[in-house]
Amino acid sequence: MTAPLVSTAWLAERLGDPDILIVDGSWWMPAEARSGEAEFLERHIPGAVFFDIDAIADKTVDLPHMLPTPEVFADAVGELGLGREATIVVYDTFGIRAAARVWWELRAMGFEKLHVLDGGLKTWIAEGRPLETGPAEPRPVSVAPNYKSELVRNSTQVLMALESGTVQVVDARAGARFRGEAPEPRAGLRSGHMPGALNTPFDTLLNADGTLKSPQALRDVFQLAGVDLDAPIITTCGSGVTASVIALALATLGKDAAVYDGSWTEWGGLADMPVVTGA
Repeated sequence: MTAPLVSTAWLAERLGDPDILIVDGSWWMPAEARSGEAEFLERHIPGAVFFDIDAIADKTVDLPHMLPTPEVFADAVGELGLGREATIVVYDTFGIRAAARVWWELRAMGFEKLHVLDGGLKTWIAEGRPLETGPAEPRPVSVAPNYKSELVRNSTQVLMALESGTVQVVDARAGARFRGEAPEPRAGLRSGHMPGALNTPFDTLLNADGTLKSPQALRDVFQLAGVDLDAPIITTCGSGVTASVIALALATLGKDAAVYDGSWTEWGGLADMPVVTGA
């Protein structure tokens, strides 16, 4: 597995390198009333292209930013110029959030030379590094479809994992949502969590500046949450975005994890899937 994080200094030294492609994967919840694409046009790292997780998605289901077919995904990233031979660095404006989702999607679709920019655009700007405005000008390339099913889980597989007791499900949502004390931001969903799931809110994995915590600090967070780093893990959240932050954190510790793509938006809306509340 390629070391998933790179620093802003590392990327700054390589700006303009044709073998390094930069991707802005910024995304915001509807309630946050911000547009990743609009902010990309206002300012982004020079040479970056914008990856819209809601546009490059399965349009046949009523769930947000679900992975499309490998063929649709390959065509879309090919239009962005994201060839498999390049080294790809993904960032977002939050620090580390949606960038992890784009990183995971690319991994699930067979890309290997992938990194997330630690601290994202927030750190890049704080350090006074260069920016540019306006639309991207990608050079389209041909990309062959690929798919790594071991990195993706659906509701049936998650239910089987929970019933088996041999696979941990780790939920990235805030504690109040996990316990069912706070309503879900998406209408019509039940509150609570999957029976047996563990709770590691994604922001507990980040430093105050939006960078990822050190490996030892990450181990401490997982240990406190009761996560066994030697056992298989499936990550989940509200819609598969912050679940990818857990997967990224685990990858920095050398561990692969699968992501439940539909996450709580799917599970909480399925009447036949078990839900519990409380700690």
